Amino acid sequence: QVQLVESGGGLVQPGGSLRLSCAASGSISRINRMGWYRQAPGKQRELVAIIASSGSTSYANYGDSVSGRFTITGDYAKNMVYLQMNDLKPEDTAVYYCNARTGLGRYEDDYWGQGTQVTVSS
Repeated sequence: QVQLVESGGGLVQPGGSLRLSCAASGSISRINRMGWYRQAPGKQRELVAIIASSGSTSYANYGDSVSGRFTITGDYAKNMVYLQMNDLKPEDTAVYYCNARTGLGRYEDDYWGQGTQVTVSS
């Protein structure tokens, strides 16, 4: 099993910045991809950013709504991933969830943190 704990959410004004953190524990050796998703009231959960690595190679993908404003990074030695959020907009208000994936294809499993609230308001 994998356990994920998010932190760093809070209230920020439009145009401000926040950095979210996710700490992974448990069977961390099985994780091959981590990311962030968010869910706003009345909306479907959507992809924010994902990051994966193999050896010394890594890649990242971003959702269209956050591309150019958010950056995902990882500190694999500490089993941590981060989400730097800049130029925040009211539309970014949501619960942000850390995600970890193990396996490939039909054998993949997803694990989720409890979520952290991000509110962007004047």
